[in-house]
Amino acid sequence: MRRVRLDHLTGLAGVAPRERPEARRWARRFEWPMLAVAVWIPVQWYLEQRGAIPPPVSAVGDWLVWLVFVAETAVLTALVRDRRRYLLTNWMNLAIIALGVPLLWGETPLAGALRSLRLLLLVGILARLSRSVRAVLARNRLGPTLAFSAVVLTLAGVLISGVDPAIGSAWDGIWWAWVTVTTVGYGDVVPSTPAGRFIASLVMLLGLGLFALLAANVSAFLIGRDVHRVEREESDLRARLEAIEARLARIERALARGDRRRG
Repeated sequence: MRRVRLDHLTGLAGVAPRERPEARRWARRFEWPMLAVAVWIPVQWYLEQRGAIPPPVSAVGDWLVWLVFVAETAVLTALVRDRRRYLLTNWMNLAIIALGVPLLWGETPLAGALRSLRLLLLVGILARLSRSVRAVLARNRLGPTLAFSAVVLTLAGVLISGVDPAIGSAWDGIWWAWVTVTTVGYGDVVPSTPAGRFIASLVMLLGLGLFALLAANVSAFLIGRDVHRVEREESDLRARLEAIEARLARIERALARGDRRRG
């Protein structure tokens, strides 16, 4: 029940696990475009803040983000069995589609505010994609997990360079994110604003989780190797015992035939 309420709250719940297989399959196909949107939103926001891209290019980015949400909502709504539940638990998609129209038709004060609010979509998108991450962790696949963490670190570096004046560029922000997540802490780049320190706290938590994950995977590898060796030894011992039992059985049968002949 708690997860259902959280889905309603975020408005980016995705397709329910009990929905049609085809709907779930298409939902997985849309994960990569949604991840690309999650990467592009802070990059575009950063470039707009720095004045590095002209308005026509920014408008194209708005179109692409908007069209991804339209395509996902249209396709999945047509495929799910319970359309009402899907739209209720994905109300954020409908809000983005509706509020995205002013962004596409002209520059207004509301459009500028909505562009900044798009950063909040990262939380919902990454929360939805965390289902796949949890599945990866459950299967003990370290490589994809580290790749996802690298994407999150890159996004954190871009975001903090936009909100904290102490970090001059996106490259400095990415460098700071990697230094922070590894707990090295050179101190050459330090956030100074409350927003920057909030992002820093999230990166620190990510670093703790990554180190715990690495330790768990190394332990699982070592334990699994020992278990495999013990299982192999047990299999060899079992095979030897079976061979001994078969030999004893043949000896007993030979003795029994000898007794019958003498009798």
